[in-house]
Amino acid sequence: MTSEKLPISAFIICQDEENYLANCIRSLDRCEEIVIVDSGSTDNTAGLVKEFQKAGWPIRFIHQKWLGYAAQKQFALDQCKQPWSLNIDSDERLDEDFRALMPRLVEAADEVNGWRIRRRAYLIGYGYTPKHVYERSNLRLVRKGRAAYDLTQRVHEGLHASSGVVKEAGRGSLLHYRPLIIDEQILKENKYSTLKADQLFAAGKGPRYVRMIFNPLIYFLRLYFKHRLFFCGFPGFIQAMTGSVYSFLTEAKIYQRHAQVRHPSVDDLDGEK
Repeated sequence: MTSEKLPISAFIICQDEENYLANCIRSLDRCEEIVIVDSGSTDNTAGLVKEFQKAGWPIRFIHQKWLGYAAQKQFALDQCKQPWSLNIDSDERLDEDFRALMPRLVEAADEVNGWRIRRRAYLIGYGYTPKHVYERSNLRLVRKGRAAYDLTQRVHEGLHASSGVVKEAGRGSLLHYRPLIIDEQILKENKYSTLKADQLFAAGKGPRYVRMIFNPLIYFLRLYFKHRLFFCGFPGFIQAMTGSVYSFLTEAKIYQRHAQVRHPSVDDLDGEK
């Protein structure tokens, strides 16, 4: 650990993350505080955290029964005590460029309420994408009390600044290491698309026919060309296609939820056409 601490509370929500959490923690050695909120791990996550605590890492380990993605992260954010808070997942870690940039970010003018950080994925058969290739850029580093989570979001929850200016960090990235084979990744996309579809259905959103037709293609093109995954060969192509599958599944599930209300499924031979 470095002795040069910054006024940042990093916060992590986790459950059964012993295979990923250590590298995440090690990348946070410049943070004055690390808040880890566990929702009931049955592996050695707690033991791993205790080892870091014994070694002098400034970790507060808190148990909180699962509240949902947004509410769980809001709970973790509320525990942070430092002037700045950094949202990071257990399968992410800060690259060296961002670690070097952090002192400048926390010295920003008071009007700056937060910083967006790019995230680079680890692709099976390739490794981490190059610095100019990224998945997305999200608000992750925020001033205390000036951002919160939208608790209506069931998945892909994100921080929202209450006011002021939000800027791009400009360089540095979160490295996302969870190399799931396509069999497992599709199951994850299926789960997330269900959560998103249920959220939109509950909010009264009707079938979005144009989006179901065109959004998967737009999603793919955005990832593949705008975010430059084409630099990563077939691993980049697979990553972009997987994103388009999530987009299609979300829209198809919204349609089918409404269709089941309008036309309940009945095995009616008299209705055979």
